[in-house]
Amino acid sequence: MQWAIIFDVDGVIADTEALNARASVLMFDELYGTKVQPEDFREFVGTGDERYVEGVAEKYGVEINTEAAVERRKESFFKLMERQPLPAMPGVLAIVQTARVSADVKLAIATSGNSDKQFPVIHGAGLRLEWFDVVVTGDDVTRKKPDPQIYQITAEKLGLPPARCVVLEDAPAGVAAAKAAGAVCVAVTSSVDADRLGEADLVVASLAEVSVAQMRRMV
Repeated sequence: MQWAIIFDVDGVIADTEALNARASVLMFDELYGTKVQPEDFREFVGTGDERYVEGVAEKYGVEINTEAAVERRKESFFKLMERQPLPAMPGVLAIVQTARVSADVKLAIATSGNSDKQFPVIHGAGLRLEWFDVVVTGDDVTRKKPDPQIYQITAEKLGLPPARCVVLEDAPAGVAAAKAAGAVCVAVTSSVDADRLGEADLVVASLAEVSVAQMRRMV
């Protein structure tokens, strides 16, 4: 039986969330002279680059140019990443390597982030886009997580029903999107506490705790 593993990127493939928040704090200070806090961004993790900055702007009553804010945040992110490389999260490379030699498993990436920011993160983690059967980014969707569109599109491109897809997520919005699409979801507590991920089928502290064989049994 064919099935698939679908990876989110931020907080799943690489631990980017702290860097995302730091880059966003810099952006608000440099462009709008507003002091925000890294923790302000937590509730917007996984919702896409635009909503990530717009949500905090709304909290502080700051009117922003979303396109300019996202672009400056991306520039700051890459500057920070040059000084602090981001290796793959524990367990990621093992899962990918096992899946690549398993005839029944397809691999996909589905991230709300835009490709120009996410692709360098994927490569920096030691992965190659050509290892994945399908790659869907925020550039390919009109509705961001928690809307299920991104996982519906990914499953369709894989040629599989969502119920035969195991989504690896780290954010409440991503878990909600996966479950609304009808997929199985494994959530990792790299970005938020386990109690915010309760909708997932399995919650783990690290993907090193999950094997391809275990995920196969879940579908």
